[in-house]
Amino acid sequence: MLRHDDPLPHRPRRVLVAGVSGAGKTTLARRVAAVTGGPHTEIDALFHGPGWVPRTEFLDDVRALVARDAWTTEWQYTGARPLLAERADLLVWLDLAFATVTLPRLLRRTVGRRLRRQELWNGNVEPPLWTVLTDREHVVRWAVHTRGKLRVRVPLLEEHEPHLVVVRLRSPREVKRWVEGALRAAVAASSG
Repeated sequence: MLRHDDPLPHRPRRVLVAGVSGAGKTTLARRVAAVTGGPHTEIDALFHGPGWVPRTEFLDDVRALVARDAWTTEWQYTGARPLLAERADLLVWLDLAFATVTLPRLLRRTVGRRLRRQELWNGNVEPPLWTVLTDREHVVRWAVHTRGKLRVRVPLLEEHEPHLVVVRLRSPREVKRWVEGALRAAVAASSG
């Protein structure tokens, strides 16, 4: 497993970003795609149909995505994770402090989206804020409940997919340094 200041062994072309809800996966995935020049596909947009119902075409869409030569997306959803990991060449793990970084970000994002009634995917908007008390799958409750699972999943993935380079980033500062440092250097080295 690499750290933020370790050089990448090659230019990444198929990139996954892992992290708990609110860690900044999509934001980082967009930044990675901008640096590498590959497209970013937001996996939530493939998964969620109208009314928050999972789309029946989801796994077919994931298969089409991973068949491409270059892409960046988030490492989510049980059925999709193996398909994504098999084809990816880099996984960036946002292992940020939950209580001081991720949870406050998630709360700000969720409240802001709800107050603005911001459309997310396929006509969906954040549910009323009070549903955090009643809905076990509310994004805030989901993040609290699942926050430790990647500490098991990522090492297992690294063991079962030895071709996959894994970078673990532990703070927003490390994220910034990695994008500006190791990622840009790997892209520049392959372009020169």
